[in-house]
Amino acid sequence: MKAEDEGPLYVGTCFCGAVAIEATGAPAAMGYCHCESCRSWSASPIHCSTIWAAEDVRITQGAQQVATFHKTRESISHRQFCRNCGGHLMIAHPTLGVVDVMAATLPGLEFEPILHVNYAETVLPMMDGLPKYRDFPIEFGGSGETVPE
Repeated sequence: MKAEDEGPLYVGTCFCGAVAIEATGAPAAMGYCHCESCRSWSASPIHCSTIWAAEDVRITQGAQQVATFHKTRESISHRQFCRNCGGHLMIAHPTLGVVDVMAATLPGLEFEPILHVNYAETVLPMMDGLPKYRDFPIEFGGSGETVPE
């Protein structure tokens, strides 16, 4: 049970419903990732990202069904999915202390993006007035360099 001062509670599941997750409070950021890895894993031209403090995201059902994929040994992205249906759940970034929950996995959360990351790799230019970072903002370990729309 969540304490009243923890903020809103968002609940979601994988595609088949075997794995359930909860996110509490508010995400630290929401945005679009344009990197080749996210595009390839999501089979989409962009990835809609919701970044949460790791302690604010919990698997509440079906933990035994969660598999993790690392593209390389050095990868800071631990992509998690359901073994049963293959449904994408989240991407843990342990070195940053955050978890990227796929925006569609939390249907009750209104997606309100504030930035684009890895925009230098985009295959789908978006003219929305949001900042477009070549890689990441400085706060997330990037150069902080922006690129034009």
